Amino acid sequence: MEIIRYSSLKPAPWANGGGVTRQIAAGPSADWDWRLSIAEVAKAGPFSQLPGIDRIITVIEGELIALTVDGAEQALEKYRPFRFSGDSTTSAALPTGALMDLNLMTRRGAFKGYAAIIELSKKRPHPVFSDQFAVLLQGSASVSPAHTDDVEPSSPAPVAEALGKFDTVVGSDDAPEISGRGFLAVLSIDPVAS
Repeated sequence: MEIIRYSSLKPAPWANGGGVTRQIAAGPSADWDWRLSIAEVAKAGPFSQLPGIDRIITVIEGELIALTVDGAEQALEKYRPFRFSGDSTTSAALPTGALMDLNLMTRRGAFKGYAAIIELSKKRPHPVFSDQFAVLLQGSASVSPAHTDDVEPSSPAPVAEALGKFDTVVGSDDAPEISGRGFLAVLSIDPVAS
């Protein structure tokens, strides 16, 4: 069971000085075909163009970002994922001030990304499968190894670990389970069949 703690992520300033990014994970090579990060957006301005990359952006702190993508304005509210092409000419306005957003970028033709925001439940743990990442956006939650029926009755119960705001659970074949109260971003990165 792997947890990426938000407090361990190194901030990297944007080239244009408009904010800071913290990379959660990227892969599968140094030139990455997919990348997951959290950005602090401090001022309005243009986005870097990323040819061949599909992007999903979700406001996770703050109220609203106004994106202009190839001349069309999109008002993005908190917890509403928005997909757009990195080929597009994109700029952002911050009508309600600075914010934070969650970014999933995938190389077109290699991977396809998906983002969903779910409300957590204490009664129904949410599994995190391989090729998925789950980021705690708000609330109180813990993650524990998946419950299996073939565990010896005398063995100790799996230990749950508390999650802090913006901590990320890395999915795996044995699907760790998150339970609690609050909101979770579930990001799926699926390889594209060749």
